[in-house]
Amino acid sequence: MDVVGERRVVIALQAGVSEIAVLGAHCDDIAIGMGGTLLTLSRSNPGLRVHALVLSGAGTPRESEERDALSAFCPQATVALTILDVPDGRAPAYWDRIKNALSLFRQSCEPDLVFATQRHDAHQDHRTLAELVPTEFRDHLTLGYEIVKWETDSPTPNLFHPLDTSTIEEKVRLLHKHYPSQAAREWFDDATFSGLSRLRGVQCRSQHAEAFVVEKATVRFVEGHTA
Repeated sequence: MDVVGERRVVIALQAGVSEIAVLGAHCDDIAIGMGGTLLTLSRSNPGLRVHALVLSGAGTPRESEERDALSAFCPQATVALTILDVPDGRAPAYWDRIKNALSLFRQSCEPDLVFATQRHDAHQDHRTLAELVPTEFRDHLTLGYEIVKWETDSPTPNLFHPLDTSTIEEKVRLLHKHYPSQAAREWFDDATFSGLSRLRGVQCRSQHAEAFVVEKATVRFVEGHTA
């Protein structure tokens, strides 16, 4: 761990990451919220296992978009993706079904890190998922990603993943390539995605960054041993 200045702490995962869980309420949530992080993790950890769960979109054209997108965002990784058909905007009414699906998903993996929506998101689907994830992943570091949208619900993140400009440019390119169904939305453009990542980059002294909300983390300081 390197400490820079008085308050800025940079932590490197020395042992690497072999398995992660990523969860989204809708097809494109994961890619929008953490596409640059997915690209970096996959390339930095060849053979990475990515377990993904998305609550809605099964049986629609969005399912094929999501499968192609996650394959592109996770190069050199193995992706296991489950997509449910919970109606968009109705997640709270399907609480039992989502809870059961999360339980099954949890049994299928033992991730080093969990990425999901964050509980202060104004969208009811995002918020429902975020509230349920900790009930199944109780002993895991869970990072809540942010999704820019119409509501003024931008979080105050407390964990940043610095990214270079080329990674953000690739993220934006892949978003446009793999989610054509969203192209007509007024917010789905280069300025939206690169603007948010530039802001988060400023906040962590980087060109760009993706930011996350950590509700609770356990830190264990282990005494080093020398031969």
